Amino acid sequence: MAVQAQNPEAQPAAATKPAQPHVAAPGDQSPVLQEARKVLKDATGQLPKTVLGLERQMMIGDILGRMDEAVKEKLRNAINYFLTKMFSNSASDIDMGGYGSQGFVWYRVFGNKKPDPTLGKYTPDEMNVLIQSVIGDRQRSFLYENRNLDFSHMLYLESGEFRRFRADAYFDLDQLALNMRAINNAVRPIKNMELHPNVLKTLSLAHTKEGLCLVTGITGSGKSSSLDSIIDANNHSVDGHIVIIASPIEYVHKSDRCIIRHREVGRDVLSFKDGAVQALRQDPDIIMIGELRDPETILTALEITDSGHKVFSTLHTASAVESIDRIIGETPPIEQERVRNRLADTLRCVISQKLVPSLDGKRVLAKEILLGVPSVRAAIKNNNTSEIYQMISEGGELGMTTMEQDLKRLYLQKKISLENAINYSNNKRRIQQLLQVQGAPGGE
Repeated sequence: MAVQAQNPEAQPAAATKPAQPHVAAPGDQSPVLQEARKVLKDATGQLPKTVLGLERQMMIGDILGRMDEAVKEKLRNAINYFLTKMFSNSASDIDMGGYGSQGFVWYRVFGNKKPDPTLGKYTPDEMNVLIQSVIGDRQRSFLYENRNLDFSHMLYLESGEFRRFRADAYFDLDQLALNMRAINNAVRPIKNMELHPNVLKTLSLAHTKEGLCLVTGITGSGKSSSLDSIIDANNHSVDGHIVIIASPIEYVHKSDRCIIRHREVGRDVLSFKDGAVQALRQDPDIIMIGELRDPETILTALEITDSGHKVFSTLHTASAVESIDRIIGETPPIEQERVRNRLADTLRCVISQKLVPSLDGKRVLAKEILLGVPSVRAAIKNNNTSEIYQMISEGGELGMTTMEQDLKRLYLQKKISLENAINYSNNKRRIQQLLQVQGAPGGE
């Protein structure tokens, strides 16, 4: 198996047989890890004890820069081995390196993150070398300067298939840490989201040519997967042009009825804002902005939506009302009145979601949905967002639902436990009231 991090300097490693996951004693004796251990011992042995912090990381980068490509491949194959084990574990994420990992490789399986002692224990320097082995020289320079690096990573399998990962390298008490999240090879059909026909129309370019649609939730709540489902549905149902601006690009869509452009921040474009502004000159129908992460990007998104384009994006918020308040609150006070009016005019839909542990040991999607109906628009303009929750709860016929109403639905369908219905709600008093109506104890 060969692995190649997506960067200009990386060279494809020679294909080798994929490492097969297996159960082993602590200090895994697989040939792949044995070879990597020898390289790690040699590399870390060149590091003086007196050099610490960023300078030590830069010395590791220099050692890797002088290392023969065939030797570096042995290090990448070790990372590759760890990633391969994710598939048999049904893991969504892998974490390694940094003080917090205590030398172990950690996996998140169905929401729970635990170390895997069967893979052995590594010293901080060994992990520093492993992590730096999957990035190129320019990426190392960016990491040293910014103390963080978002990048995409690709794993090639002997079958000819490949798997993509969203990766983030960062510092943890002067040591390098790494998270990688597996990106699905297939898009979840939009019908699996169980959306009301009115919501589907709002998300479809065939029915609604303009407006801002948001998918929100905490990290790991499936926002990217939902956005990919929405993009895929448009790709197969309407003729148009879609520009995706993300950091990094995750699922790569194949153009069907739409021509789809993928622009990765830091690689194809310098920032979300630049990508959004440039997209206006590229004749788009839909612009997907990976995240509204700063005031500049928020203002730019509102401006391009106001110009008659359909814009999709995400926020790290737990509810629809919080999403509205966050957008307004993130902008400078002098701009907030204008932003409030513009948001009221352009907002079409907010889907706030959570992945809740299900009774079958997996996870199920729970969602809150807000549509930009006249009453909601008026509440935003009048700065009465506290009234919107009630509007959502009474808007079921239109396709709206609160998180509490959807958790109640999942509980009554025997998909989630009563405890998790309460724990994952945003409004504990309201979920207890809803469940008591059905004769279920609410509890505290």
